[in-house]
Amino acid sequence: MTSNLRAETIYFDSYDDHSVEAYLATTESDHKVGGVVVIHHFPGYDEATKEIVRKFAANGYNAVCVNLYYRESPDASFDDAAAAARASGGVPDDQLVGDVGAAAKYLRALANSNQKVGVIGYCSGGRQSVLAACSLNLDAAVDCYGAFVVESRPESTMTSIVDLLPNLSCRSSALRHRRPVPSPEQT
Repeated sequence: MTSNLRAETIYFDSYDDHSVEAYLATTESDHKVGGVVVIHHFPGYDEATKEIVRKFAANGYNAVCVNLYYRESPDASFDDAAAAARASGGVPDDQLVGDVGAAAKYLRALANSNQKVGVIGYCSGGRQSVLAACSLNLDAAVDCYGAFVVESRPESTMTSIVDLLPNLSCRSSALRHRRPVPSPEQT
């Protein structure tokens, strides 16, 4: 683990020329390193997610997390932005793919990039990490607790990940919990 890292809020133009907010943490390294796009959970772009980004940098990667709710709520707290996103049905899949693609491009443009970029997402971001890996040229994907990846969501406008799985561009891992969640007596 390294302690030489830099973390900051940045803004860059996404796939649709809209400026988006993101949290970037880079490792200070003399050699080329990989990148990780972190996709936040549905509660939003919060301090816990920023800590995950910093942890990747502390472990030798460049990492970035796009604030997926920035377009709709640029000046709102992450709680208010998440509430607004929930009310509108969440981030559209095409916007998510575009923002992740732009974030991957940003990481690949860094001077110390080895051009390899993976994606990891938590909760709703888990599903979105698989969607991104089925839609973009990525080097790795990790789905942490994402729902509706191996099954379609009933009565939803979300893209069916099941139908896109043949397009998976990279190795992928999934972390799951048992459903239903076991009671304390069962653990």
